[in-house]
Amino acid sequence: MSEFSTGDGAPPERGYPQVGPGHPQAGGHSSDADVSRETDATRPATGIPVRTAADIAVAAPDFPGTDLGGDHSTPLARAAEHVVLARHGARMRPPLERPGATRVFVVANQKGGVGKTTSTVNVAAALAQLGQRVLVVDLDPQGNASTALGVEHRRGAPSTYDALVDGVPLADVASPSPEVDTLMVVPATIDLAGAEIELVSVVAREGRLRKAIHGHPLVGSAEDVGEDRFDYVLIDCPPSLGLLTLNALVAGNEMMIPIQAEYYALEGLGQLLETVEMVKAHLNPSLDVSTILVTMYDARTRLAAGVADEVREHFGDQVLKTTIPRSVRVSEAPSYGQTVMTYDPGSPGALSYLEAAREIAIKGAPA
Repeated sequence: MSEFSTGDGAPPERGYPQVGPGHPQAGGHSSDADVSRETDATRPATGIPVRTAADIAVAAPDFPGTDLGGDHSTPLARAAEHVVLARHGARMRPPLERPGATRVFVVANQKGGVGKTTSTVNVAAALAQLGQRVLVVDLDPQGNASTALGVEHRRGAPSTYDALVDGVPLADVASPSPEVDTLMVVPATIDLAGAEIELVSVVAREGRLRKAIHGHPLVGSAEDVGEDRFDYVLIDCPPSLGLLTLNALVAGNEMMIPIQAEYYALEGLGQLLETVEMVKAHLNPSLDVSTILVTMYDARTRLAAGVADEVREHFGDQVLKTTIPRSVRVSEAPSYGQTVMTYDPGSPGALSYLEAAREIAIKGAPA
């Protein structure tokens, strides 16, 4: 049996993970110090309380500046800090300067699957974490934005349908999101699917949403509304250029277009821009395409880089420097009723959306 490596006469194997020449599983042949490099002989083997990330977060709600005896350098504590910063970001992150008046963004692209809803909810949550007061208006009958922001949107619940069709004040159908304290949501229900048909015979049907948003007591300038005003209103549109999207285009002052970093995403962009120009000419001259966000960017492919370069060549400064990478964590978050900003705050997707939101806030509204 001496020919096997485990025989008595065999030379010792590589030192890792062993400390000495003895095998770590060989009973009685090594000293206590050789058993494991992770074992602290000065500490008792039992009776040591285990502190989880949740324990640290509860014990230290004001994490920055709190003395945790050096625990801030451990992975558990860093994870706890991420959670606390995400949940209470408006208080704990250095707040960005608030705009002088409410900025109303339309998030639209008639092509499906480019990240409209994902970008809406994550940019909204990121802005709220950066100290801004945000209102999200879900205008998509699928209600995906409402799901991601954790608000109820069952059939019959107060929603954008009531505001558009029945003229209910927007303040009466808005709900607070559990994501961040300064984030409110007007949810969408399946009732909204029939709104386009019901609005056909209504006078000034394309201006219903604008009237509802600008009639909200917290939408306006600092002089008129005060410090409790909304800084941003983000409208999540359905993947079409129907009457609901038209209402959003008339209601907004700025437009954010998410563009997937693939060739097909560019094909329908011309039609969308033609619609925007038509709305500017006849219904809303103040509408401006201020923000282009490249989503689902895969840095490993030449195609993604080529699409991004082409978009930047055409739109210039309207394109954010930050691109949103493909991320499983971003896709997983809505299934837990969360945005990626709280589901996994340290993930590349969350950090990218946070930086995109910072760019939007710093760049300011178009002159």
